[in-house]
Amino acid sequence: MAVPAGADGAVPYVEVSCMDGRRERRRRPLLDCVSVRFEDAVPVRPFRWPPGGRHFPGWYWAATTGQHVGFESWLERDHLVLMDFDPAVVGIASQPFWLHWHDGSRERRHAPDFFVRRADGSAVVVDVRADDWIAPRDAEAFEVTRLACAEAGWDFERVGTPEAVLLANVRWLSRYRHPRCRQGPVAARLMDVFSQPGPLMPGADAAGDRLATLPVLFHLLWRQELSAEGIAVELLGPLTVVRLSSESAG
Repeated sequence: MAVPAGADGAVPYVEVSCMDGRRERRRRPLLDCVSVRFEDAVPVRPFRWPPGGRHFPGWYWAATTGQHVGFESWLERDHLVLMDFDPAVVGIASQPFWLHWHDGSRERRHAPDFFVRRADGSAVVVDVRADDWIAPRDAEAFEVTRLACAEAGWDFERVGTPEAVLLANVRWLSRYRHPRCRQGPVAARLMDVFSQPGPLMPGADAAGDRLATLPVLFHLLWRQELSAEGIAVELLGPLTVVRLSSESAG
């Protein structure tokens, strides 16, 4: 029998339902699902575009996975871009499963926004909601999700509005995320030019015609083979100092 979440922080009895490979819904106890590769999961609910709706759902092509990942709002899309930029992230799925529990009065369910797999094998479940848009029922759902994730050995994050400058820079670089932007000879010249830190635009010019070098430069910044100084606090510009990343330099 399902048990409600206790005021003392006790973990409620939680079940997980998800779509299997045949697109059939399966429901099992949470602890039976901890080894499931939810980063490959099919969304448990469709992304709808209702006329006059307040949200802006869509699909984002993630360079991390080479596949489209759904989002239900621009805020979710923004966090998708940031997760795609994070080199520690190797897998992303949206709406990966429903969590089912009983709140003491009735059955409840919640579909977290994302399931993320990290390069070290760990996992994090992500809910996206601006701080001023969290209703009491949502807060309860997030708390149950946090407790369930802790029991399953996953991390849980509830994220809000991202830092504006970092987001603006990463969104710009995301335009050049596709592997087709990497032109081998140009990339090699840029890596050589920026083996000594220097300003972005003069470095692009030193590597060749900027019309050819800038897309490759932005791709290398997206891939974090090159790094831009102050990317989180200043908008990218002609004089932004670019250098080899620590991994590339090593």
